Amino acid sequence: MHKDIATPLRTQEILKKYGFSFKKSLGQNFLIDPNILRNIVSYADLTKESAAIEVGPGIGALTEHLARDAGKVVSFEIDQRLLPVLEDTLSPYDNIKIVHSDVLKADVANIIKEELSDFEDIMVVANLPYYVTTPILLKLLMENLPIRGMVVMMQKEVADRISAVPGTKAYGSLSIAVQYYMKAEVVMTVPKTVFMPQPNVDSAVLRLTRHAEPPVEVIDESFLFEVTRSSFAQRRKTILNNLQSQLPNGKAKKEQILIALTEANIDPTRRGETLSIVEFGLLADALYPYFKK
Repeated sequence: MHKDIATPLRTQEILKKYGFSFKKSLGQNFLIDPNILRNIVSYADLTKESAAIEVGPGIGALTEHLARDAGKVVSFEIDQRLLPVLEDTLSPYDNIKIVHSDVLKADVANIIKEELSDFEDIMVVANLPYYVTTPILLKLLMENLPIRGMVVMMQKEVADRISAVPGTKAYGSLSIAVQYYMKAEVVMTVPKTVFMPQPNVDSAVLRLTRHAEPPVEVIDESFLFEVTRSSFAQRRKTILNNLQSQLPNGKAKKEQILIALTEANIDPTRRGETLSIVEFGLLADALYPYFKK
């Protein structure tokens, strides 16, 4: 068993050896607590038959824990300066592939085909950079990748928004976009003290598990998300007002919006945050003929 990368002392040694300085613009906060890393990995339920995809390995703290449990790890790192560091820290492991790329621009489906074709079970496990958590998550969800789910660390506030239920303040279009694809639960909160440098906010680990079937069948997924985004545009407004002001030519189509709301059995004076995903699905399908045909 190799000495863990993620201890404060070892982390400092590695940073010093490479003269590495943190780039704020890349949201670099490295974990320095092996117990927390072990817990994160345990939530992913990996075996040697599984593969893991990681985003932003840093100096390899989480990567090595994944490599110990999974059959193979593919990790996306955008920061060129970390490539030689990773080559060094992860040298004891032969089941890791580092891809030097911005995951937002990468063809992830193709990389899975090339690198992970032998694996039926694939999980995304990552300590996501805070400033791009949402775009990364949405990209990985919407590209319909062959993954079982994700175990991802992020700012606690974002994790709370993603896992929120209708009728709560945190519930919004992000909750719906993610929960349409996956069941979302916050499995642990992580204090800022276990990071170097310490972020200003607490973090949480979110476990996402793919639904066997989406919670609602819709005609057009992207239109569903357009309707949900429109419904939350101004939280104090009613669903009718938001749809009128946000959907293309909505003001002129007030009658049609009212017909669709009636058809979906939704009171026009309700607010977006009171609607469930199923209700949004019915509403999107009722609005579809008036806005998409």
